[in-house]
Amino acid sequence: MLGLKSASSDRWLDQVTRSLSDVLIDHAHCEKKAAATAMNLIVSYVENESLCRAMAEIVREELEHFELVLDLLKRRGIRLCRLKPGRYGRELHQHVRPQEPHRAVDRLLIAGLIEARSCERFSQLRDHVNDPELAQFYGGLFEAEARHHATYVRLAQDYSEARLVRQRLEELAIVEAQIIEVGDPLPRMHS
Repeated sequence: MLGLKSASSDRWLDQVTRSLSDVLIDHAHCEKKAAATAMNLIVSYVENESLCRAMAEIVREELEHFELVLDLLKRRGIRLCRLKPGRYGRELHQHVRPQEPHRAVDRLLIAGLIEARSCERFSQLRDHVNDPELAQFYGGLFEAEARHHATYVRLAQDYSEARLVRQRLEELAIVEAQIIEVGDPLPRMHS
């Protein structure tokens, strides 16, 4: 699904069951980080108008999602607070090649893989939680995450030919699957 090489494990669903509040708080942080990632890509690649326009749209959507999660937390009496970040994003970003245009390709594809994993996790949450509000909430976010994934992969082709982008996406998806398989003891959206 969406270029992913693995599905979420029962281990993650157990974390959700035991620590749903932490996962919801982390989700808010993920939306904020997704908006920041898109802004950082605008700053780094401002000469690429199609990238800037697509990232501006993603920034708006991610901030809207952030607000939706804040509203959800408030309705549930959960206070947004700082959380120690999981290792997922940090470990993925260690595989960004340093030289352009490879750096641009990798940054875009990693952002796309994170969106794909979020999409997969939202589907899992929708089906796993015995909570109609959460099921509807996560079902509603699923489509946007899939669209963001496709946008990032498409934009990577501005910096390399399609065949090489697909090849690199495969390589990074294998790395992403390995990170997900090891998991994280912290209950996070991408643990």
